[in-house]
Amino acid sequence: MADGKVMDLGEGRHLFVSVSEGGGMPVLFLNSLAADLGMWDGVRGRMSRRSVAFDAHGHGRSGVTPGDCTVDDLAEDALAVMDATGLDRAVLCGLSLGGATAMAMAAKAPDRVAGLVLANTAISFPPPGMWQDRAATARSGGFASLVEPTLERWLTEGYRAANPGTTDQVRAMIAGTSAEGYAACCAALAVADLGPALGGYGGPVLLVAGAHDASTPVARAEEMQALCDRADLVVLDAAHISSIEAEADFADRLEAFVTSLEKGQGHG
Repeated sequence: MADGKVMDLGEGRHLFVSVSEGGGMPVLFLNSLAADLGMWDGVRGRMSRRSVAFDAHGHGRSGVTPGDCTVDDLAEDALAVMDATGLDRAVLCGLSLGGATAMAMAAKAPDRVAGLVLANTAISFPPPGMWQDRAATARSGGFASLVEPTLERWLTEGYRAANPGTTDQVRAMIAGTSAEGYAACCAALAVADLGPALGGYGGPVLLVAGAHDASTPVARAEEMQALCDRADLVVLDAAHISSIEAEADFADRLEAFVTSLEKGQGHG
C-alpha cells in the first residue's frame, strides 16, 4: 500500500492521504466502494507526475463516522484533501463511486477541475434497494459474505486465475473495509443522480469502461458520453476494477489524456 498519513481536515474528518511528487498537471485519484487507495498503486507507479490519493470516508485507514453519507459529502471530503495538499487545480480520476464523487466535485467547484477521467462508473446506480440491502447486511455483521461476490464482479475469472497474488491482495482490501464505512457509502450510491452534474460540466472528459464489467457496462459509459460536449470513450479488457486488471493500458490512457490537456493549456 502507498505511503501516506492521516490528515485532520476538520468537521470530524480524518482521512488517510498519499502524495506522490512530480511535475506537470497533478491528478487526484478517487477510489471505489470497498477499496482503499491501494487500488491505484499500479497506475500511480507508472506515472512521473504529482498525484494525490486518499482513502474515502470509512475506508482503508480513514476515519469512520456512523451514519449515511451522500456523494456531495464525499466531494466535500475530496475538495478538503485538495486544499490540504495544495492542489489548486487537478485532473480528477475516479472509478465507480470515485467517478460519482468526481462528477459531484465538477459541479461544486468547476474551477478546481482541469478534466475528468471517469472509469467504470455511471450517473446513477439503480436499484436503490440493492444498496440498502448490502448496507443492512454489512451493519448486521454479514460483511464477510459480501467479499467474494464483490471480488468476482471486480476481476474477471481469467485474471483471478492468472494472478493469484494480486487477487489475494484485492480480496484482503475488500475484507479490510469497515462495515459501517461501506454501508455509509452504499447509501450514497443508492440515491446518486449525477446526470445534471455531468451535463453541466463543459470541460474535457475521458470515459473508461471495462469490456467485461457487469456492474457498470459499456452502455452506461455511452449514456454518459451523450451528456458531454467533450468526451472520449475507451474500452479496456477488464471487469469493474480496470485500474488493476488493465493497469498498464489504464495508465497509458490517463497519461495521454493529461498530457493533451497540458499541451492545450500551456503546462509541462
